[in-house]
Amino acid sequence: MRLRKLFKEFLKSEQASGVILILCTALSMIVANSVFGAEYIAFWRRSIGFDANGILLKHSVETWINDGLMAIFFLLIGLEIKRELYSGELSNLKNASLPLLAAVGGMAIPASFHFLLNRGTQFQSGMGIPMATDIAFALGVLALLGRRIPSALKVFLAALAITDDLGAIVVIALFYTNDLSILNLMLAFGVFGALLAFNRFKVRRLSFYLIPGALMWYFMLQSGVHATVAGVLLAFTLPYGNGDKNALSYTVQHNLHKPVSFFIVPLFALANTSITLAAGWIAGLQTTNSLGIFVGLFLGKPLGITALSLLAIRLGWSRLPAGVSWRHIIGAGFLGGIGFTMSIFITLLAFVDSQIIQSAKIAILLTSLLSGTVGYVILAGTRPAPKRTLVDI
Repeated sequence: MRLRKLFKEFLKSEQASGVILILCTALSMIVANSVFGAEYIAFWRRSIGFDANGILLKHSVETWINDGLMAIFFLLIGLEIKRELYSGELSNLKNASLPLLAAVGGMAIPASFHFLLNRGTQFQSGMGIPMATDIAFALGVLALLGRRIPSALKVFLAALAITDDLGAIVVIALFYTNDLSILNLMLAFGVFGALLAFNRFKVRRLSFYLIPGALMWYFMLQSGVHATVAGVLLAFTLPYGNGDKNALSYTVQHNLHKPVSFFIVPLFALANTSITLAAGWIAGLQTTNSLGIFVGLFLGKPLGITALSLLAIRLGWSRLPAGVSWRHIIGAGFLGGIGFTMSIFITLLAFVDSQIIQSAKIAILLTSLLSGTVGYVILAGTRPAPKRTLVDI
């Protein structure tokens, strides 16, 4: 299977950043539990910015990363979703149906497991935590397997994870909104409408999108809807054209790969995995919230992805790509249980109690490690099916 140059670039950067993420996570937890732990954690909580003339831009370092820099991460995700819809794996319904339906199963089943375990409790709002897949870590595991893995499986997993991210974005926008300000929300969408008009009238100067885009981010931040949604909205206003190197969308996506993969996401990991393993932290893993995260990611993800894939092929809606076997799909399902970035991100939106957040983060990290290990073991023992056949059931 021929992969487009941009997709290869995306794949390569995500794989490499997975290794950086592991190192940053380990470093952050080591420092947080060392003699420098108190100063390290205080650094991320230090307020910076300004608050004057009605412009409120004073937040902690951690908040600037989670609400500010992560908007750029979501801009890149939005551009990748857009590219897939226009000319990638998701542009053809027959090809797109399998990862799309697999992603639906991979979101619905984990969320249902968590909800059933936590319905009516203080942990109910965490049902979105096990829904998303961390693209960097999942593709990083595939990279360790090298040529034993067919390229079609990499495309399947990338498309699935991208769809997961889109679903997570919708969940964030709809269910993790606090103190909604209709005025600021209308102003944000007013800017969005202006950006769509720029696209419609073929404005090609990048500053005409980035400056209003920053304004849209500010209004979204003040509206109560999570500010990172502005990054996705901005992505869908950038002109795509025919998707070649001259397209504004291509240029921005190309230039964002390395800053996002090697600076923004690792910085997010450092800021949000400064977890202190205080006495009794194991007890936090025994709560129904931690259990819901574990069951959702480790069992719900592979079950949902495999079951919906099987159903789609049984009904004739989809087909397995050439070279991909059912063992590949099951292995990819376990890799889908690597939540990390998006799961931690939703945790921060779902809860305010620091102990609940800490316990949830630990549960996410341990479950992601277990899911990734099991997925690796399953895929390490596979051989690609003959490329001349379309595997059916």
